Amino acid sequence: MTGTLVALKWALLRNGLRQSAGRRAAYVVSALVSLLFAALVLLGLVLLHGNRHATTVTVVLTALLALGWAVFPLFFPSGDETLDPTRLVMLPLRPDPLVRGLLVASLVGIGPLFTLCLTAGSAYAVGHGAASALVALAAVPLAVLVCVALARAVAAANTRLLTSRKGRDLAVLSGLVIAIGAQLVNFGAQRLGRAGGLGALDPTADVLRWVPPASAIGSVEAAGRGAYGTAAAQLALTAAALAALVTVWRRALTRLMTSPDGSTLQAAEPTRRGRRTGSGPRLLPAGRTGTVMERSLRYVWRDPKTKAAWITSLAIGLIVPVLNAVQGTGSAYFACFASGMLGIQMYNQFGQDTSAFWTVALTIASPRDAYAELRARALALLVITLPYATLVTALTTALLGAWRDLPEVLGLSFALLGAMLATGAWTSARFPYSIPQEGYKNVAPGQAGLAWISIFGGMVAAAVLCAPVLALTIALHATGHPGLTWLLLPVGAAYGAVVTLLGLRLAAPRTAARLPEILTAVSKG
Repeated sequence: MTGTLVALKWALLRNGLRQSAGRRAAYVVSALVSLLFAALVLLGLVLLHGNRHATTVTVVLTALLALGWAVFPLFFPSGDETLDPTRLVMLPLRPDPLVRGLLVASLVGIGPLFTLCLTAGSAYAVGHGAASALVALAAVPLAVLVCVALARAVAAANTRLLTSRKGRDLAVLSGLVIAIGAQLVNFGAQRLGRAGGLGALDPTADVLRWVPPASAIGSVEAAGRGAYGTAAAQLALTAAALAALVTVWRRALTRLMTSPDGSTLQAAEPTRRGRRTGSGPRLLPAGRTGTVMERSLRYVWRDPKTKAAWITSLAIGLIVPVLNAVQGTGSAYFACFASGMLGIQMYNQFGQDTSAFWTVALTIASPRDAYAELRARALALLVITLPYATLVTALTTALLGAWRDLPEVLGLSFALLGAMLATGAWTSARFPYSIPQEGYKNVAPGQAGLAWISIFGGMVAAAVLCAPVLALTIALHATGHPGLTWLLLPVGAAYGAVVTLLGLRLAAPRTAARLPEILTAVSKG
């Protein structure tokens, strides 16, 4: 069975590359980049040999690598077709041979090769003498197997989730995880630079060297300095972790292959369904405004692409000003970044409707109806953006201790948000584009130019619209009247409201006149 599963893995890789030239090119490019990065990391680890911080770097690096293997199945469930064992549920397979075969088949691919390069380089970096070499012969394969088994155990335990709509939502958020991780890595690197270098990680490394699979690298280092008992304990701990992961994986496989699928069972009792559909207190306005607001908010909660865009904007809008404030290098004006990120959600409002926009178009018979539609969508966005922008601004000023700047920064944030709502309504009518429901692309083929014009053109126009409030801010500081900057709060809020209403008024006639063109544009995905 092991040979069959390995051959199946090779066949999946080979046949996947035959599907299209684009997929083949993407795989070749990713493979070359991965191998080049692996070679550079391996070279760096070889050069690290004999350095006093070698153990710290390699132990932390191995722990981060294992974390990546644990996270990979959650955010990239379609990256490896063999991660879903339910495809084999109709075959008469026993758990033990299946686990062995899948574990060996998991070693085929770029990821395991990259892991092998990193762990082998780490073992060389910390090793000294023949004893280290002997221990490394067992430690390196054990570390690789622990990483692979960890990914398999996580995937098997979450297979039902990953094949559901929530799992697809989770996969769409992978870009957010990468963005946040990059910010955290940058923040950590700066903190290390101020803390005196890699020596600040020594306490963390002392703990991680006893956590598998980093403990395997720790055993190589311990054997090199003659602590054979410590090396044996760390190696045994890694082997025990591998056995535990395989056991957990086996039990998850058994449960998965023998339990009924929830999709074949009745979702809920009629009485419970009736209770769930009961009407509660309505917080939104009555009429068309409340209906459109509720629909927009449901998109934010249920549609994977809309949810991913919102969560990304919320996270980055908070991370950039707060992390800069924590590092002491930021400014209170960085809080305006939150309004900018959230204001982008007003752009391409009709694209999230896709081909279902025809149901909206049927309700628009005049510019007045278009104005009501756009106004309700803007109000739905303000329900989230106004309190969030206020929170980010208050948090940023609190971290910087610049409470005197709070009113003027809030005023600028509200003015920028109003300008982006105005330009977003206009570009939604003038430059609509389709958002594909499947895959990771946010723009349908052939519409990338429309997306660039809509977003970046609208952002430039919004910045120009904010010029009066910005000029007032500069004038108050330049003329020596900083005590009057509190006026920027009501001025900015009023200016943002007026600009938003004017933008909606200008966008409504164009929306009503271009309904067929908008429907055609947003239906291409």
